[in-house]
Amino acid sequence: MTMGFRPAGAADPTGDWLVADGVANIRVAECNGAMWGVVAWEKTPGGIDKNNPDVSKRNRPTLGMPILLDMKKKPAKEEWEGQVYNAKDGKLYASTIKLGSPDQLEIQGCVLGFLCGGETWTRVAGPIPSSPSNNPINSPAKGAPKANMAKTALPKAPPKTTGQKTAATTTTAAPADPIGDICLLPDIARPPH
Repeated sequence: MTMGFRPAGAADPTGDWLVADGVANIRVAECNGAMWGVVAWEKTPGGIDKNNPDVSKRNRPTLGMPILLDMKKKPAKEEWEGQVYNAKDGKLYASTIKLGSPDQLEIQGCVLGFLCGGETWTRVAGPIPSSPSNNPINSPAKGAPKANMAKTALPKAPPKTTGQKTAATTTTAAPADPIGDICLLPDIARPPH
């Protein structure tokens, strides 16, 4: 099986997901054979990672920050396991994700293997195509910057109109996507191991 390829009918957690409390969307994509998720939209823009235990990261923006980390597919299950970063307390938790339905992503996290909790996220966009960085043919040479690689386009929402069918019909362009292909973000992009 080629990296980045999912057979028809397989569960696909990629796409943008609204978290349970509605304060952010998390973009999930397959990067280097694992699922990763980053903050792709914030209800209140301008958040910073103020609770990170790494002092050097406490001023980093939460927009574009990895939340789901290196989630590997479990054998014979439509479930992925790895870690989740909780910006509210600055801690990493062992975690699993799985689709409850095509439009619901269930996330479970545990501390010390027994203090567990979870929530269900709602799909707002996607699934998304595999990143060009997952294709070794498109990957830059070792040590070369990845900035020149094409970004994966996400489906765009149809333009909003006033509903009038006159020459004065107004449209609103979809806002620019500040995140793009998450596999190219510095915290995720790394040579395969």
